[in-house]
This record gives sequence, C-alpha cells and structure tokens, in this order.
Amino acid sequence: MNTIISKIPEVKKGISTASIFEKTGQLASINLDEQERKYLDKKIDKEKTNVTIFRYPHLLQFVKIEEEKPLPSQMESIRKAGATLLTLLKEDNVEEIQVVGLANAGFTIAFTEGLLLAGYSFSKYKKEKDEYSLKRIFIVDSHVSEKEIENLKAVTDAVFIARDLVNEPLSTLTAAKLAEEVSRLGEEAGFSVEVFQHQKIKSLKMGGLLAVNKGSIDPPTFSILEWKPENARNKKPVVLVGKGIVFDTGGLSLKPTPNSMDYMKSDMGGAASVIATIYALAKSNAPVYVVGLIPATDNRPDGNAYAPGDIITMFDKTTVEIKNTDAEGRLILADALSYAGKFSPELVIDLATLTGAAAMIAGKAAIIGMGNSPGNIEKLKQSGNDVHERIIELPLWDDFAEPLKSPVADLNNLGTREGQAAIAGKFLEHFTDYPWVHLDIAGTAFLFENDGYRLKGGTGSGTRLLFHLLNNLF
Repeated sequence: MNTIISKIPEVKKGISTASIFEKTGQLASINLDEQERKYLDKKIDKEKTNVTIFRYPHLLQFVKIEEEKPLPSQMESIRKAGATLLTLLKEDNVEEIQVVGLANAGFTIAFTEGLLLAGYSFSKYKKEKDEYSLKRIFIVDSHVSEKEIENLKAVTDAVFIARDLVNEPLSTLTAAKLAEEVSRLGEEAGFSVEVFQHQKIKSLKMGGLLAVNKGSIDPPTFSILEWKPENARNKKPVVLVGKGIVFDTGGLSLKPTPNSMDYMKSDMGGAASVIATIYALAKSNAPVYVVGLIPATDNRPDGNAYAPGDIITMFDKTTVEIKNTDAEGRLILADALSYAGKFSPELVIDLATLTGAAAMIAGKAAIIGMGNSPGNIEKLKQSGNDVHERIIELPLWDDFAEPLKSPVADLNNLGTREGQAAIAGKFLEHFTDYPWVHLDIAGTAFLFENDGYRLKGGTGSGTRLLFHLLNNLF
C-alpha cells in the first residue's frame, strides 16, 4: 500500500478523522454538533475505548487511551485500533484520513502503524485483485517529528517486503530468485549485496548448506548484505543471520503429515525479516553498521539427498552426524554463524523458523530467544515490549549440550525431542565465539488467521523488533 504520510498544522474539515485522546476535554479541536457530542460522551462513559461516528461520506473515529493498562499494552491496543479503523475505511473505500494526536506522540505513531500494517494484501496471483488503497494519511500532532514519520514509513514498507517474500511460493522464489530479489532491493534502498553461488559455496566448504542442498534440483546461494553509512555509531558491525530455507519437505526424514508441509514456503521467514530490516535501515539512513547473511536452499528428498547417518564437515571443520534431515535449519545457520566471525562483529543475531518446540511454548504470542550476551538479550526484550514482538528467554545450560554428543562425530544435529528449542540453540552456540543472540520465530512468522494488524500468512515477524533495536537501543 503506497500511502503518503504528511504532517499538517491543524485539523482539516470535511475529511475522515481519527482522534487519539485521554480525556474528552481534549476533543475541543474536533468539530462535533451537540447530538454527536452527547453520543460520544455516552459511549465513553460505558467504557467504550473506540467509538465511531459516521458522517457520510466520512467517518470520525475516537480512540481513548486505556489508562489503567501499562504503556506497552496501551500502545498495542492503539495499534489494533488502527487496524480496526482500516477495515471500516476499506468498507467505504475512504482514501484519505487525518490522525489527530491529543495524547502522547507515541500513540499517534502506534495508531498510524496499525493502520498501515493492516492494509497489506497479497493478491498478485488472484484473478480479482484487492484494489483498495489508503492513499494519504495526514498527521496532526506537533510532537511527532518528520524523522519519526520517515522511520515509520520505512519499517512498514519493509514489513510488507518481508510478508511478500514469505508469501511467495517456491515456484517463484527459489534460492537463486531470493538472491536476485535481495540484489534488486539493495539497488532500490542503497545497501550493497554480494551473492555466493554454488561453486563459491563449495570452495568455502560450507558443509551444512551444501548437505541440505544435495536433494534439490536448484542450487544454493549465500547472500551478504551490507549497510555501512559514513556516520555509523558502531565501528564493528552488527551481523544479522537469517535462515533461508525457501521450502522444507523435511528431506528424507519427510514431514509426517501433508498439513505440516503446506505452509513450508514460510521456512525462510528469518531471511525475509533480515532482508527487510536492512532495507528499512538503508531507506531511513539509520546511523548503524549492519551486515546480513542469508544462506538459502530448499530441503527435498531427491535420490542424492543427504541421509540420516551421514557425517558432514561444517565450514568451521566441526563434524556433524545427521540424525534427522528435518533438522536442517541449524545446519545452514551454523555455516553462516561461523562465517560471521570474519567480520569481527560487535553482536550477531540470528533469526529463524527453527523448531516446532518454540511454537509449542509460545504459539503466536512471542518469539523464543536465547544466547550468550545477557545485556543484548535485555535490549531485545525491551524492544520486543515496545513494538509488541515480545521475547521469552530460554537458558542455554550445559545440560542441553549432552543430547548433542555423537559417538562418531563432534556433534549430532538433533539431540532429544524434549527441550528441542533450547537444544537447537545450544547446537548453534557451538559455532559462535562472539556476542550472540538466537531468535526462534517458528510460532510468529506465519499465521493461519488474522490477528489485528498481523494478517493471515507471512507476518514479517522480527523486522520491527530489529529495526527498533538498532535505531533506539544499540
């Protein structure tokens, strides 16, 4: 949705309006007649937080801050109110709206964010397209800066990019096509991209990525994205690593039921969000040095596919006994995490739809996080609360390393069924010797029903979280 957002100094007449307020006395700037005022007061007195008044062809939306809630919950309620309004605007094909902020400026931004994110649609393959577009949003809030608007537009556009990538089927988004799209986005936003093709990956001996790719008719890619502005606050980069399994059948350890595979185009959700985050940072000219690493392939059960019992040698020379070919994401991530050390990073964050266990722990409500850098995990938790991409931290105790021992190799790639989310994290930890955080987005990257501004299909989970972290706390 190519929406133009601009600030205006005062409330306009004759246009649909959303007003975010704490006390009804703040609504003096909104032109209401006596009957409308009485109706609004009556509804607010009955603890209604969202009240709509229809003035055909316009509407007035009033959103009251729920003062009894903590600030992060207030912000999320406001985002969802924005999503609710988008539904009403779409029903009446309203193309312009002004958002009047009469409370904390953060609420104006949050409301507009929900309004924008709810406007996403993936209908490119449909005969009947979703043609609705909210063409213009006017912001009436003197406390909102032009930079906040610029950042909001950059990150919501980026979330749409991540959603598009996740929603694309394998037939149109192989590993090679993903690398091409990364290169196109780099040209558009201004970040650099280098793509390693199969021969280069082979020469680097990235045994995890090569093993997973053996069952595919399509070659793997390894993309390196770099955003390094002259005014970067950090001399050493933050490296973001995204799992890029463009489709996952489970390999020879085939997924047990058809419906556990029908949404596996989303297994590159981590890669999509890393790409989108760097796009947003570049578009907003953020003063932070960031590198992205995207190992990409599909995982299929061809006759030459890697098999349980195989022993592979990783990029860092660690040998791994394959116990299950459906534990493939950790193999390609491990090569990328080892490669990340070449950048002498200040911090490495990997993002992956890694384990069903993470989804079992938190469902769609939270990301599962763990790592060896407590201070950075706390920063991520803070960002997660601020943008409502919350994190539940799991420990990486030595107990979780025990199941990864192998009698024939340095490690095995599975461990036990119990504690699998933490065991997978413990496997990845082996390949790090720098500050590192692992984020498992298996439960949040793809939804089967709409949830406010998070729509059915790819969500772009992690994009807003990382953008907020790198802009505000790093």
